[in-house]
Amino acid sequence: MISFEEFILDDDSPIYMQIIRYIKQRIAAGSIEDQEEVPSRRALSALLGVNPNTIQKAYHMLEEEGIIVSRSGAKSFTCVRADTVERIRWELTVSSTLQWVKTMKQLGVGREEAWELFEKMWEER
Repeated sequence: MISFEEFILDDDSPIYMQIIRYIKQRIAAGSIEDQEEVPSRRALSALLGVNPNTIQKAYHMLEEEGIIVSRSGAKSFTCVRADTVERIRWELTVSSTLQWVKTMKQLGVGREEAWELFEKMWEER
C-alpha cells in the first residue's frame, strides 16, 4: 500500500494538488509501482486530517490521468506503465525547472550566474 509517512502539508498550493504531486513524485522516483494499493479516501482523510472531499478530488484527478483505477466498493490501485512514468517524470522536471527559472529571474539573477549556481549545487548534492 502507498505510504504517506513522508507527506508534509505546506501552504504553497491546494492540498489536493499536493497529494497529486506527492504520488507523481514517488512514481517518478520508482517508489510507487504498478498495482500498488491506494489508501481509501476515508483512511487518507483521517491520516492527513483533511476533508474527505479533498482526497476525493485528488483521486478523481489521478483517475482521469489513468494513474489510479478505482471501482465502486472496491480498493483502488495504481496503474503505472513505463510510458506513464516517463510522462510524469518529464512533467515534474519541466514544472520544477520553470519554477526555478521564474524565481531566478525575479531575484535578478542572470543566466550565467544561475547556471553556475546550478552546476555548483549539482556537484554538492
